[in-house]
Amino acid sequence: MNSTRPPVLVVGAGPAGLVAALTLLQNGISVRIIDKDPNPRIGQRGPGIWKVNELAKPIPIVRSYKLGMLESATDSLLAPHMEPTPAIPFHIPKLIGQQLLDVILRRHLEKFSCTVEMGTELRSFEQSDEGVTAVLAKDGILETFNTKWVIGADGAKGIVRKQLGLTFLGETRDDVRLVMGDIRLHGVGLDRAHWHRFGNFERGLSLRPTDEIGEDGWQFIIMNNDIDLTKIAQSEELIFETIVSAIPTEVTFNKLLWVSEFRLCLIWLHQRVFNVRLFIYFRANIRMVNKFSEGRVFVAGDAAHVHSPTGGQGLNSGIQDAFNLGWKLALVEKGLADKSLLETYNAERLPVISEMLEMTTAILNKTIKTGNMAITRGPILSMLGINCRFSDIVLDEFAVPGKPINAYGVLDEGQLEAGDRAPDAPNLVQVGGGESDVKTLFSLYRPWYHTVLVFAPSHTDATLILGALEAYDTGIVRSAVVLPSSATGATVASCADLVLVDEKGHAYSAYLVEAGQTRVLVIRPDGVVGAIVHGAEGVKKYFSKIFLDA
Repeated sequence: MNSTRPPVLVVGAGPAGLVAALTLLQNGISVRIIDKDPNPRIGQRGPGIWKVNELAKPIPIVRSYKLGMLESATDSLLAPHMEPTPAIPFHIPKLIGQQLLDVILRRHLEKFSCTVEMGTELRSFEQSDEGVTAVLAKDGILETFNTKWVIGADGAKGIVRKQLGLTFLGETRDDVRLVMGDIRLHGVGLDRAHWHRFGNFERGLSLRPTDEIGEDGWQFIIMNNDIDLTKIAQSEELIFETIVSAIPTEVTFNKLLWVSEFRLCLIWLHQRVFNVRLFIYFRANIRMVNKFSEGRVFVAGDAAHVHSPTGGQGLNSGIQDAFNLGWKLALVEKGLADKSLLETYNAERLPVISEMLEMTTAILNKTIKTGNMAITRGPILSMLGINCRFSDIVLDEFAVPGKPINAYGVLDEGQLEAGDRAPDAPNLVQVGGGESDVKTLFSLYRPWYHTVLVFAPSHTDATLILGALEAYDTGIVRSAVVLPSSATGATVASCADLVLVDEKGHAYSAYLVEAGQTRVLVIRPDGVVGAIVHGAEGVKKYFSKIFLDA
């Protein structure tokens, strides 16, 4: 930790807390991140994340059987197949266990000389207009820590939301119970290319292969509302017996790594260690906060919303919370933006989470009603259509006003408005000097600056717009002129950070720009289209919503 006190305290070192810390560090803001658990979490909880390409695995084909049978199996896709496109290259939903994801994120934190302080608990905090005073505890020793901001990513039972007095609106349910965990076993006839599911949601067994815990590793889920799952969850022998009874084949058990009883698997009530495995008891809640912040303190991830896991949205949405907040908090801490910018964190995330809860609960109800564990999830769950078109800080001079809020949106490459996810475009050719690795638009975007894309027939047509950008520091605003393929061989616009030729027309197509047209798009640090405007005045108007004295 730095000798000076970091201005941000992040409470909780799950994915949401780690991403919040990493985003701030990338923006040059030092952080202190703590977690009350003495050791990193084990197991594959929350395995769904939709854009991990190297270590994550595609969702296996679901092979469903009648309980106690290996014959008459049927195959189905949990998520619909989507072909990759230039605008959406990361099209395949993938799975990665939280244990592995946490390791990846922690290693990135270490590049900034930041490590998670394990076994450190937030006991209480008080805030004023100037900062926050937190009381921390480690090994029975209390510490008073003064900071400017606190991000609570400490889970559904965390102290941050409770002490802020935020309501946790929603419902508690007891109609779904299951036991899940990680186990190493070998079953004759169980290939590792499929996600095997026996029975149904009322009484069944799910086995998903996970190489993260070994070549014989599986994540298992036992579903049965007619037996005492609490008793089963606490007995390794009963877990083995239940799995064997569901599969009519020879099963050899190696090791039970961890096990949890879920009552809809949402809120942690207590935990204790049984030798090599962890038992955790949950109670069902589908809830969200009434607001994401109070003063200088914020909540993100499970601390702000818990829901049915049937949609696979929890991990992804928590990370999006953190990313949305991180770049805004960095600008405010640097004195480049007014504190009012932080109010947009709540304004942009609240509608998204509200619609998410409705959607995932509807999937849960359908699963319970039909008993079908392999209900295909629609493409909307890819989360690529999530938007903040309704936000006060986005600007679109081309969109039709008065449209209803649809925060999850509908994935349609034929439409693009300010507030949408910025699409990608490959086959870009750089003109002149500068960065040599920019071949796609995604490789240009970064979490610590806005990227201004100036689509123009020639660099001359972009001159006035580029001149307006000279007022902004290149550390927070970068510019790229995107020329049509017909402009190959054009000279470099001297005041642009980068000049690119859209050799195959993918950028012009994805951003809905005609070849002879001039149009400017501002991409926020979180990859959202902040503005779609005609020219220099529109750019100035957008940045006046973001920066002080812009």
